[in-house]
Amino acid sequence: MVLKAGQGADEALVRLCRIYWPPLYWYIRRRGHAIHEAQDLTQAFFAHLLENRALGGVAPSKGRFRSFLLMSLKHFLDNEWHKTRTLKRGGQHAFISWDHLKPEDRESLEPCDHLTPEKIFNRRWALALLERVMNQLHIECMAARKGERFEKLKDHLTGGAAEESYQEIAAELNMSEGALKVTVYRLRRRFGELVRAQIARTVDSPEEIDDEIRQLFAALS
Repeated sequence: MVLKAGQGADEALVRLCRIYWPPLYWYIRRRGHAIHEAQDLTQAFFAHLLENRALGGVAPSKGRFRSFLLMSLKHFLDNEWHKTRTLKRGGQHAFISWDHLKPEDRESLEPCDHLTPEKIFNRRWALALLERVMNQLHIECMAARKGERFEKLKDHLTGGAAEESYQEIAAELNMSEGALKVTVYRLRRRFGELVRAQIARTVDSPEEIDDEIRQLFAALS
């Protein structure tokens, strides 16, 4: 998708923008910009990428896409953002529909701790990646007619606080507790495989996958 965007495929770039805007928005907010200004700057950054074909020089051999995007944003904020202030600072391209965000989603986007802008960016990047992986696993479970199991067990896959115990879920699904634990183990294993697959698409070599996993999960700790 990145390579297509770099070759001038506007649709691919718009898809990238919709995937990766939250980490960039968090970074801009942590840099001290007010909410509406951060919204405008996020739009303007993507307009800058589109208008300047900035992804044309991206290649897997040049490093991680996450690092490229953050460095591009830093450069944009420090030196170039004032050049793009046309219309609503986003040109004619509206990559993000702020008005359609739910109130709880808008609130969740606002930084509420004391992390640095870089740590905020990496944390939100990791959360976005895990969200995509969870959605992919959900689709797989639905295709296998195991959607109900997934919904009951998804909170047990990432180590978060689960509302129900294994015993309670097993009773609801008419399974033994042992069989349920085996199911959780298999889902966790598949979840891990999907995480590695997602990360492998954003790094240059297989040797970088484990390091990227360590960095992203450190951002969540």
